[in-house]
Amino acid sequence: MATISSQPLGIAAITIHQPECQLANDWFGESMPRKFGKHTGIEERRVSFEDELTMGIEAVTRLQRETGCDLADCRGLVFVSPSLIPQSIARRYLSLDSARRERPSDVAHKLASHFNLRDCQIRGLNWFCCGYSRALGVVQRHLTRRLRLDRDEFVLVVVANRISRITNYGCSKTGGLFGDMASATLIAPLSSSRYPAHFEIVHAQADRQPAERPFFDFHIQHDVPVPRPGGLREHEAERLVYSLDGMGIAETAPRAMSAAVAEALAETGFAAKDLQFVVPHQAGSGIVRFTGMQLEGLGIESQLVNGLTRHTGNVSACSVPHALHHEWQRLHGLVACPTAAVGAPGQPEVLQGCILLKSTPHHDRRASVAA
Repeated sequence: MATISSQPLGIAAITIHQPECQLANDWFGESMPRKFGKHTGIEERRVSFEDELTMGIEAVTRLQRETGCDLADCRGLVFVSPSLIPQSIARRYLSLDSARRERPSDVAHKLASHFNLRDCQIRGLNWFCCGYSRALGVVQRHLTRRLRLDRDEFVLVVVANRISRITNYGCSKTGGLFGDMASATLIAPLSSSRYPAHFEIVHAQADRQPAERPFFDFHIQHDVPVPRPGGLREHEAERLVYSLDGMGIAETAPRAMSAAVAEALAETGFAAKDLQFVVPHQAGSGIVRFTGMQLEGLGIESQLVNGLTRHTGNVSACSVPHALHHEWQRLHGLVACPTAAVGAPGQPEVLQGCILLKSTPHHDRRASVAA
């Protein structure tokens, strides 16, 4: 059951930053379908008026405060943002300077500079709702081979999601789906005593799969209602927004996530019966429920975590760290975290990934004491 990395790694801590502004379904008025809440499980979502860099800073600052971690021990930073506009789109619609500010790698370096992270490998990526599984794969497969972490050094994975900035709030099908959130994950060697791991990273990967048609693109929308602080509303004359084939991705995502779990088990040599929990990307209660049905068809009948979108919406690449943080004490044994996402804008593809985690004796002892 060895990991691909020559150095076994684990998740020592996760923190979450949620914006203060909450947007309930009634903000949308008659444009919100009556059955939206029933079908998705979403009743409200957070909206950030701070940019992705500031959100990332908030998440790391909270990690410092809650764990006492010393950023002088940080040797790697992977910054993930599903809300930064892909360069193929940014160059088409934005000025050259504005397009450059959409590069995840540039934001990653600004984040590292803010915290004075030196001698630190830095990566930036998007990968939409699969960003977290892709980032942990980058850490496990690439960064640690270069870094050769000492036992008390660590890598940070920071996710900052602000999809509100590219949402068409006038669209009845997609306007209410997403919420904003940031997270910070501290990943350390299993041998670390300063940053003891709660969950060993057994497997982490995300890749592209062909699809019958594109599910995702961008376009300019005119006269768009947008939220403002205090739950107020105003209109933007022109806005660059995403367009999403919601029905298409709702059909595809459950199959993609169940396939990712099966592949992860096959690659690591575990059997379906070894899984205690499945924590899928929380795209909405319906999609997670259908994912559970697909998993049962593969003989996987583990406990399924669902229903975490009620007060957050789909928080994209923050979904899995948020779910792990929310269910931290409850989770134990082998845990699968599958993800699915749209592919590149206008491309007939989907993204799918899976993280396999295994609780450590340190975690199990603490959970037992807490119980």
